[in-house]
Amino acid sequence: MSGLDLARLRADTPGTAHGIHLNNAGASLMPRPVIEAVKAHLDLEAAWSGHGAAEREAERLAGVYASVARLIGAAPDEIALAESATRAWQMAFYALARGFRPGDRLLVGRQEYGANLIALRQVAAATGAVVEVIPAAPDGRIDVVALARMLDTRVRLIAAAAIPSNGGLVNPVAEIGALARAHGIPFLLDACQMVGQRPVDVAALGCDMLAATGRKFLRGPRGTGFLYVRRAWLDRLEPLMLDHFGAPLDGDGYRLRDDARRFETYEYDHAARLGLGAAVEYALDLGLDRIAARVGALATALRQGIAALPGATVHDLGPDPAGLVTVTLAGHDSAALRAALAQAGIAAGLSLRAAAPLDADARGLPPLVRLSPHVFNSADEIGRALEILARLAQGKIQS
Repeated sequence: MSGLDLARLRADTPGTAHGIHLNNAGASLMPRPVIEAVKAHLDLEAAWSGHGAAEREAERLAGVYASVARLIGAAPDEIALAESATRAWQMAFYALARGFRPGDRLLVGRQEYGANLIALRQVAAATGAVVEVIPAAPDGRIDVVALARMLDTRVRLIAAAAIPSNGGLVNPVAEIGALARAHGIPFLLDACQMVGQRPVDVAALGCDMLAATGRKFLRGPRGTGFLYVRRAWLDRLEPLMLDHFGAPLDGDGYRLRDDARRFETYEYDHAARLGLGAAVEYALDLGLDRIAARVGALATALRQGIAALPGATVHDLGPDPAGLVTVTLAGHDSAALRAALAQAGIAAGLSLRAAAPLDADARGLPPLVRLSPHVFNSADEIGRALEILARLAQGKIQS
C-alpha cells in the first residue's frame, strides 16, 4: 500500500493487541521507542531525582528541538516545546495580542478549533479588535479569493486550521500563507491534525507561527506539543507570561532569550519531552510521504465502504480529504453508535460542536462519529469496522 512493513509497525505498537484503534485523531497508540524513552527517563529520575536525571540526559533533551525542527523544515531556534497544541497556540496568539487595538481585524477560518475561538473572543472583548470569519468556498475549504478581498491595513492576524478536528478537509494553507506574506500579516496555523499525518514544510506553507500536539498522528505522549515561530518574528513577540528561563534577569530588568524558547518556562515533564523526540524520530524514519500514502489509502477505503451503507452519510469535505472520516447513521445517535463500536472492540472518536463550532453551525452538523486510521491499521481492521457499521445500519446490532 505504501512500502511500509505492516508486521513491523504492529509489532512496534503494543496497543494493537487490545483492539482496533481508529481514534488516532484523538490520541494515537505510542510505538515502543516512545514508550521506552518515557519509561527509561522515569527510571532515571527514580534513581537520580528529577534534576540528576535531567543533567544526565541534557544532550538528548536538547536534541528534541533539532528533531522537531527537521520534522517541519524549521531551525531549532525557531522551536518552543509545550504541554499541548492549545498551549502552544495561545503562547503565540497572546504575544501578538499585546499589540492589538480597537478596530483591528482578526481573520479566522470557519473551521477554527473551539479553544482558539475562545481566546480570540476574549482578546477581542478586551482590546476592541474584531473577529471576522473568512468565507468558505463551495468545497468547504477557506475561500482564498474571498480572503484576498478582506485584506487591508487593519488586518492584524490570519488564523486557520490546516486540517480541522471535525473531518478530513484540508485547507489551502500555502495559498493563505502566500497572501499573508505578501501583505505582511502574521499567519498563525493550527497544524494539530496535520503534523505526523502528512509532510509539513513551514517555508512552503508560509506560516509565521505553527502549533501542534504530540499525542495525535505524531504518536507521542499526552502532555506534549510544540510551537514554531519564524525567526523574523521572534524579536517582535514578547510572551504574555515570562519566568527566569524565558527571560533571564538582567540588572534591574530582564532580557528575553533570543530564540523561541522565550515562550517556555523552567519546569516541564522531561520524560514526556523525550518521548516526543522519539515519536518525531520514529515518524521521520518511516517517512512522512509513506505515512500520508498509507493513512490516505485506509481513509479512502473507509469512506467508500461507508458511502455504500444504507442511511450512512460521510461528512468530509474538500477534494483531497485527510485521514479523519466523519459519519452519521440515520436513526442512530452518534454517541450510542460510538459505544456500539467500542463494544465490538473498535475505538472511534466523537466530534462534537466544540471541535469546530463555526463550521458545525454553518453546516448544521450533529455530533459525528470520527474514524481516523494510522499506519499500523490493517485492511482487515478497516473491513471489520465496515462490517460492524453495516450490521448497525441493517438493524442487526442495536446501538
